[in-house]
Amino acid sequence: MPFLDRSGKKSGRIHVPARMHFVVLPARWFGVAFRIKGWQFSANRLCSRVLYLASPLMSKNTVLITGAAGWLGGLLSGALIADPQTPDVSFILADIVEPKAPVGARVVTIKADLTNYEEIEKLYQTELGVPDTVYCLHGIMSRGSEDNFDLGLKVNIDSIRLMLQAARKYGADRPAPLKFIFTSSLAVYGGPLPDVVTPDTIATPEGAYGMGKLTSELLVNEFSRRGFVDGRIMRLPTIVVRPGVPSAATSAFISGIIREPLKGVEAICPVGNSFDSPELELAAWLASPETTIKNFVQAKHVPAEKFLKHTRVVCLPGFTATVRQELEALEKVAGKEALKLVTFKDDPINRRIVSSWPAKFDNAYSLSLGFFADEGGMEPIVRQFKKDVEAPT
Repeated sequence: MPFLDRSGKKSGRIHVPARMHFVVLPARWFGVAFRIKGWQFSANRLCSRVLYLASPLMSKNTVLITGAAGWLGGLLSGALIADPQTPDVSFILADIVEPKAPVGARVVTIKADLTNYEEIEKLYQTELGVPDTVYCLHGIMSRGSEDNFDLGLKVNIDSIRLMLQAARKYGADRPAPLKFIFTSSLAVYGGPLPDVVTPDTIATPEGAYGMGKLTSELLVNEFSRRGFVDGRIMRLPTIVVRPGVPSAATSAFISGIIREPLKGVEAICPVGNSFDSPELELAAWLASPETTIKNFVQAKHVPAEKFLKHTRVVCLPGFTATVRQELEALEKVAGKEALKLVTFKDDPINRRIVSSWPAKFDNAYSLSLGFFADEGGMEPIVRQFKKDVEAPT
């Protein structure tokens, strides 16, 4: 059913499970100011506070996910529905296209331009009230940021600042700051790097995407230091294997050289010119989709005091694999016929960007916070994706 924002305009859809009832307050009740003995109150804030603390129909596990129409956003909502530490969860799902509503929860889906502050504010003005947790998943990927610098600045920096400002504003009257979970990337690293990256390794990006992510990390850290939000910054490994069509990420080929052959489709590897090329020793820091989503959920549950005092950044656990090891795992799981579907077309720009990223991290800190790591390298991941491809739809 359509719902109204505070201006009285339709701004999305709310999906409610069967036998679930809720109360919608008239729009005219909001925005009223009144005085008691010299104190001025906003009915807007008062109603928000009363609804949060007193309404038995309003879930206190309300999660806002931006970039929710994407693959990871869909997996995350399903994982939170199944999470025993997030009972009776409700979702506000937003993206540049209207996201699909998951089954089993109260959901508001909104098509929104997340570079427009007025549209961001609507995410906090739905029937579900102010969310407790914000997952900020949207962004322009690495190659897209490099090819369209201005768009990358607008989406990867400006929109994150606006999201933080909204979380600060609407969370000001809450018992605790809103949890603001930001997905960053190992692309923040570049230049000379140690053999193993630790939490103390300085980030010096060599691409527009990494620069944008690092800038937004600093914003999240500062908003957290000031108590405006409870920030959690996850630097993601390269996720393999991603389903669907190739993304605009520079690292998209890392999934493509597995995904396409397992579907019987030719894949292009932009690293090297043959199976014998030394460039295939290019290593990457990887994680499976399943482990990544488990870590997204865990990020919500880490006590704030467990993070390092000077930063909310966590490099999520991963493992190291070379392009050659990927192809060897493909051959072991699917045979030589699958391997023959990989062709080579060396792309120096692509290779330069990916090779600037670190390929080995110290997992000790992230594991101490309860995050999870894959075991067994590439082969079990390729086997799982092959199983998913062959599963009946």
